[in-house]
Amino acid sequence: MFEEINHYRRRFFGIAAMSVAAVQLGMTTGPASAQSGKIDPAKAIKPGTNTSFAALKQIDAGVLNIGYAEAGPADGPAVILLHGWPYDIHSFVDVAPLLASAGYRVIVPHLRGHGTTRFLSSGTLRNGQQSVLAVDIVALMDALKIEKAVLAGFDWGARTANIIAALWPERCKAMVSVSGYLIGSREANKMPLPPKAELQWWYQYYFATERGRAGYEANRNDFAKLIWQIASPKWDFDDATFDRTAASLDNPDHVAIVIHNYRWRLSLADGEAKYDDLEKRLAAGPVITVPTITLESDANGAPHPDASAYAKKFSGKYAHRIIEGGIGHNLPQEAPQAFADAVIEVDGY
Repeated sequence: MFEEINHYRRRFFGIAAMSVAAVQLGMTTGPASAQSGKIDPAKAIKPGTNTSFAALKQIDAGVLNIGYAEAGPADGPAVILLHGWPYDIHSFVDVAPLLASAGYRVIVPHLRGHGTTRFLSSGTLRNGQQSVLAVDIVALMDALKIEKAVLAGFDWGARTANIIAALWPERCKAMVSVSGYLIGSREANKMPLPPKAELQWWYQYYFATERGRAGYEANRNDFAKLIWQIASPKWDFDDATFDRTAASLDNPDHVAIVIHNYRWRLSLADGEAKYDDLEKRLAAGPVITVPTITLESDANGAPHPDASAYAKKFSGKYAHRIIEGGIGHNLPQEAPQAFADAVIEVDGY
């Protein structure tokens, strides 16, 4: 969650020189493409209209048996929606039917360590490093025989989409990424941040300790609810909404994946050597060439970069949108119409 801290370093050391205004003026496209009319305005929905998906499907893909929701026509253009932490597929419970009604085949997978996704072998390292989450999704695409898809996500899911777009652009038709460019570097993460920025990452340091691991194991629901409240301070979610997602955190591998993810970022846990080449390429901060819309919400309580810090990371057709109305970090669940509109718009680029 609260993805990468590199943007703080860029801002603190003066690397990012552009202003947000310049991004809005020089990088944002004009009117939405004709395809953006696929969603009938009369079918616009309020957040929370839907509470569940159809029965989940399961498929073996790479080292996982992945649980996923599917909506829309089987022969429609594919869209893969990727959630973050501590969230799950319910972040897209209103987005998916909007896209399905527009003719898309919508796939919403549980990331490793969440929901009904399981490892095929008890001997597989419960690895949370950034590249393996992307490898999982490419394996899922292979298993579903999806050659190319629009990828859209937030938090861990946005980073995963970023990585696929950067390393395997032939598999990514276009991308929607909340909070922009989130690919990280462990070397950069070794540099200290200004104190206020370090404070925002309190849970990362908590997870670095055995006390933190045990605390998350014992209190994962209370922990997740606290993160939701901090990250989306104006989102008045109810207990039922939270409980639907909290059930996904009961996955037997959840704690191991989350702890490894944050320890790996701080070089406190090793990844797997077979992914070293991928991580080396990612550490170089590769430019993303596929058409992209980045989204930011006006009440995001999580640490997030200014658009000026990442605009130059997108060399293809690119637009940045700010979603207003007290929307927090869980943008697709809090503003599903805006998120779905962005997916359709970027697909028309």
